[in-house]
Amino acid sequence: MRTIIRLLAGLATTAALLFPAHAADKYITVASTTSTEQSGLFGHLLPKFTAKTGIEVRVIAQGTGQALKTGRQGDADVLFVHDPVAEKKFVEEGYGVGRREVMYNDFVVVGPKSDPAGVKGAKSTAEALKRIADAQAGFASRGDKSGTHAAELRHWKAAGVDVAAASGSWYRETGSGMGPTLNTAAAMEAYSLTDRGTWLNFKNRKNLEIVFEGDPSLFNQYGVILVNPDKHAHVKKDMGQTFMNWLTSAEGQQTIADYKINGEQLFFPNYKPGS
Repeated sequence: MRTIIRLLAGLATTAALLFPAHAADKYITVASTTSTEQSGLFGHLLPKFTAKTGIEVRVIAQGTGQALKTGRQGDADVLFVHDPVAEKKFVEEGYGVGRREVMYNDFVVVGPKSDPAGVKGAKSTAEALKRIADAQAGFASRGDKSGTHAAELRHWKAAGVDVAAASGSWYRETGSGMGPTLNTAAAMEAYSLTDRGTWLNFKNRKNLEIVFEGDPSLFNQYGVILVNPDKHAHVKKDMGQTFMNWLTSAEGQQTIADYKINGEQLFFPNYKPGS
């Protein structure tokens, strides 16, 4: 028995030398919009960051609204999201510090190739959505208070359409991420608003295609924010800042630009000091 105890003690000592306690703590938690995950960007980006710094990134993929809530609760070190209005409010309320704009892409309206609402002929996003409402054509919304959902609601408001009144009829809220919502749209042959990155990585398109794009109002900005360590002392400030610094460095920005699917770039880096 004593021999076994000595053996176990020796193994424990060896493990402690090989895997020091601080190594297990060399990670940060990033609460991020689902589009960075479902587009495949994180699968491309994060291994390069870890190889450079030795810091692992553990991602909580959720809608931007939920990610901001996670930050308020102190359950993440960094937020990587895409709702500038909500992000700035988050910082103004003292929950985040050092917000930086990192990259952008755009939103697109997808729908059935037959385009029953005649969206392809629209001159603006508001007109495109008004045509869908007038035709009472199926529309699948995330309905999850995400950055995409917030943008979609702004466009419906601009179109003068009360989607709350249409909820459950032609307007369907999935309460889920972009990928599952696109699956619903594909199954229903319905329209939907999606970020381009998730769309390009989406495999189950069936009869869906892009029916409206290119309006400047569909611009989609992403930002990164450090959760305020003065609010939550356990936030890993230094490692979180290292992540933000790398994302906005020349190397990080180029890594973002290098992510492509079938030769098409999904995200466009646009960090500027002071942004």
